[in-house]
Parts: sequence; structure tokens; C-alpha cells
Amino acid sequence: MTALPDIPPSERPEPHAVPRSAPGLLWYLTEPTRAVVDIGQFAATRSLLRAAPSGDGHTVLVLPGLGAADGSTGMLRKFLAGLGYDVRGWGLGRNIGPSVDAVNGMRALLRELGEEAPVSLVGWSLGGIFARELAREHPGSVRQVITLGSPYAMTDPRQTRINPVYRLLARFYVAGLDMPPPEHTRPPIPVPATSVYSKSDGIVSWRTCVEEPAARRENVAVASSHLGYGYNPTVWWVVADRLAQREGHWAPFTPPPGMARMFPDA
Repeated sequence: MTALPDIPPSERPEPHAVPRSAPGLLWYLTEPTRAVVDIGQFAATRSLLRAAPSGDGHTVLVLPGLGAADGSTGMLRKFLAGLGYDVRGWGLGRNIGPSVDAVNGMRALLRELGEEAPVSLVGWSLGGIFARELAREHPGSVRQVITLGSPYAMTDPRQTRINPVYRLLARFYVAGLDMPPPEHTRPPIPVPATSVYSKSDGIVSWRTCVEEPAARRENVAVASSHLGYGYNPTVWWVVADRLAQREGHWAPFTPPPGMARMFPDA
């Protein structure tokens, strides 16, 4: 995906002070166990999710994270389809990073799906970075972007535990896309954007998953493992709430009274 022109230093916003380190080892080693807990929470709170706001039928494209395929987002997509959305997986097999097939495939898919009306993009981890790049390239085709633990503000490869895997796959990537330009050097994303993050994320530093809040930009904290974003009931509620907003009428997320204690402080 083509980077936007560089911004003069005088016009660049100051970057956040983000530690150049990955999450703690304990958070990383307990990721699988905590993901199982996230799935268990979903089972325990299923009745609450029945009260999630219904959709208006617009198209939602869900992009998986690094090393994952559409199967990883299947439960989330089924939930959103049940709310009335036209939900699509990316259909490009396993996400190994910004390969030629992935980059061209996502562009073609967005052109097809967004031909009649803008599409909402939901991206998990690396999928969220892709979603933001697609929105920058084709803002007229994107209604909003929701990212789930996506380290788009990463400034150093050491801020993620999966950097060795990413580097191993880099030979398949489009030249120049193995590491997107630093977020703080770029204009704000041109569509409404919600960044869902967790301070207990064991794969990427949570500070790389947020940006300075502003008009039509927000960060929403949840209690989730990185591997559990796609199954966590609070994440599902945030996604449903954001998608249910009428086009052109965006407001920051507010937890419903009955679920407020399920959302940690930012």
C-alpha cells in the first residue's frame, strides 16, 4: 500500500512516549490460558450480548491477524451477521503479512464491496493495520475502522513478541511494506476510528495500539488477552455498538450501565 507523502517536521504531531519493549514475559506465557478464559466469559455473558444494538445491514469486512485465517474470526462474524450486517471474511487464506497476494487481494475486495456504499472494517492485530491503510488509500469506500489490539503506532520491532516470525516471513512482503511508516509522521486516519486495546495484552505493547483521542478517533480499553480479542464479550459489545451508529453520526463509546464494570479504566 502506497505511503502518503511525508509531512514537514513542523507539522508532525509529537509521538507518544512508548517504551521500546514487548509486554512482560508473564503476560506472554499466559496468553493461551487467558484466551481460554476469554472464551469462557463469552459463554457466561451470552445473555447480555442478546441486548447488543442491531445493525442496519451495511457491509462489514473482518480482517484476521498475523498467522490466522478467516476461521479465527468466525465466531465474531457470526455474531455480527446475527445483528443484521452483511459480514465478510477476507477470503485470502492465512495472513502471513503484506504479501503481494494479500495487498492486491484486499484492495480488490474493498473495491468490490465498497462499490455501492462504504464498508466498515474490523481488523484484529495486523488485520487492523491493514484496515487503517485501506482507509487511508480509499476513504470514500470505508465507513469506519475498528482495530483489535493492532500495533499501528509501533516504532520499534521489539515492541511485539512476534517480531521474529514477522521477520522470517518478510521475504514474501511487498517492498517497503514490512514496516508501515511511523504513525506519528502521518495525517490522521480520514474516517472514524476506534482502537480497542488491553493492558494485559501479552503479544504487543498496548501503547502501540492507541492514538491521541480527537474528533472521530477514540481508544477503548478492555480486559483481554491478545489471542482472545475475537472471543471476548466486551470486545464484541464495543464492535456492535460502534457499527450500529448511523453513518455520519459518530459519538465516543460509552459502556452500557449493566456492563460498565466489565470495562477497565483507560
